[in-house]
Amino acid sequence: MVYPSDLKYSKTHQWARVEGKIATMGITDYAQDQMGDLVYIELPETGTEFSAGDVIGSIESVKAVSDINSPLSGAVTEVNEALPDAPEKINQSPYGDGWIAKIEMGDPSELGQLLDADAYQEFIATL
Repeated sequence: MVYPSDLKYSKTHQWARVEGKIATMGITDYAQDQMGDLVYIELPETGTEFSAGDVIGSIESVKAVSDINSPLSGAVTEVNEALPDAPEKINQSPYGDGWIAKIEMGDPSELGQLLDADAYQEFIATL
């Protein structure tokens, strides 16, 4: 599995790629692998504000339904409109075409609470 070093990771298996005030987020390679083939996704609405850890949507696989938690506080500025018709993009490219939403961060200091790639790999090794 792949864990890009330029991303930050949450213990709820979301990732964030920060560019300025915008964080693109999705679920990790580990999470999509554990879920199996994804068949449905409920995306957050643009403009909705969330706190870090809040449920912003859900994702369904052939195995289970799981919540999608926001790794950071902020407002959703964009969602990946391709996913409702093709949730398998997350399985195929969790850090590329499978991104879920873009969030304008409300508190960039929250990035310090997320894990780097090495710490995330250490965390999932304990699961």
